[in-house]
Amino acid sequence: MSKFSSAVKKTQISYRNRARNRSYKATIKTLTKKYIFNLNNINDSNYNNVLCNLASVYSKIDKAVKKGILHKNTAARKKSILARAMKNTYR
Repeated sequence: MSKFSSAVKKTQISYRNRARNRSYKATIKTLTKKYIFNLNNINDSNYNNVLCNLASVYSKIDKAVKKGILHKNTAARKKSILARAMKNTYR
């Protein structure tokens, strides 16, 4: 551990940001799992709920890119996987 105050502050900031980023990524994973679960148990009444879940996951992913938590290519890959899952369900 460094004894310089600027290095100590920088370490504290990095721990704070790491915790914030991890919680954001965990939220994305949770919403994705909820979407996939609803997609597997889909029926006519559940279809709007699935679309709502998809929109919320897309929104969270886009906000994570905007805040610098995810890289834009990673976000595009995640969104592509979600869209492909929707497409494969309705074949």
